[in-house]
Amino acid sequence: MILEMKVPSPGESITEVEIAQWLVADGDYVEKDQAIAEVDSDKATLELPAEESGIITLKAAEGDAVEVGAVVCLIDTDAEKPAGSGQTEVAKTTEPSKKVEEVKPVVQKSYATGTPSPAAKKILDEKGIPTSEVLGSGVSGRITKDDAVKAVPSMGTSTNSNRSSERKKMSMLRRKLAQRLVAIKNETAMLTTFNEVDMKPIFDLRKQYKEDFKAKHNVGLGFMSFFTKAVTRALEMYPDVNSMIDGDFKVAYNFIDISIAVSGPKGLMVPVIRDAENLTFRGVENEVKRLAIRARDGQITVDEMTGGTFTITNGGVFGSMLSTPIINPPQSAILGMHNIVERPVVVAGEIVVRPIMFVALSYDHRVIDGKESVGFLVAVKEALENPVEILMDNNPKKALEL
Repeated sequence: MILEMKVPSPGESITEVEIAQWLVADGDYVEKDQAIAEVDSDKATLELPAEESGIITLKAAEGDAVEVGAVVCLIDTDAEKPAGSGQTEVAKTTEPSKKVEEVKPVVQKSYATGTPSPAAKKILDEKGIPTSEVLGSGVSGRITKDDAVKAVPSMGTSTNSNRSSERKKMSMLRRKLAQRLVAIKNETAMLTTFNEVDMKPIFDLRKQYKEDFKAKHNVGLGFMSFFTKAVTRALEMYPDVNSMIDGDFKVAYNFIDISIAVSGPKGLMVPVIRDAENLTFRGVENEVKRLAIRARDGQITVDEMTGGTFTITNGGVFGSMLSTPIINPPQSAILGMHNIVERPVVVAGEIVVRPIMFVALSYDHRVIDGKESVGFLVAVKEALENPVEILMDNNPKKALEL
């Protein structure tokens, strides 16, 4: 029986995906539920598992955009498993067979041993470049069209070996992000307001309690829990910042789902901390750690990145001193954290050195007025500079569950 494998829907509103990488070669025997490909949507990278065991025939190439529901491969479920590949699934995950190792040409960086694709051969012939001089990135070292486009003549025909360029198609995730960023600038009345926060009170709390906190909860006491608690409080004080525009209507929420911008292997991802207003310091830190690990390992799902009502982004981890973060639509506002630098400031008439962080709130002026935006950021600043009183009800040990 020939099984047609079709592209499943990764999530609502997604109509097509891109074949980022085939994890098997044409003609391989695959086991049921084995990951056979990585596919990019405009929100995440997902693995495509084999629906049945059998011999696979690929019907789409790497880089192809494929509509949801379209056939990407065929699996001959009547085909017998080749001799010598009788290990169990457990054995395959702990000790890959020689066959599996051979279908990882991108990692091995081996020169092409097979023939180039027809499109690649035509391009190389026009350039006068032998296939033996081209590094194949396709399955089993196959030279793809993209390899041929990027190929340059050897040093023997080049006047300057240091002059080169690379043309590489952006992933669907990156292309969609680029479109959204341009749309945000064109479709919103975005403004940014700034303030600065004296981080010494939080530094003092972390110095006093971070070891006990980590020992008891097995997670670090970072800055994100303080910022999340300060933001949820400020959003309750200024609910317009926790709303968004839908056509001619303003949609207000009685819950707070905080999106946190994290860097993943495929670029920026924004997973969501659900019902953040109900979480403790420990709850926030656990969620931040869990989501960051899933994003780093490429396991984050579309559902985990959908539905936030406000975003926090931390450019400070990369060394940013000050920036104007871009709103994450359809949300109406985003808070930008930055690096912490010791600066001279005046406290009670005296010049002292304090760890200062600049913070920025970008907001959609169509739904949020200047009074609300400035008031919101001041409320965040007040909570961060008085965490024991405002965020911990004057009982740090109880708030930190120590």
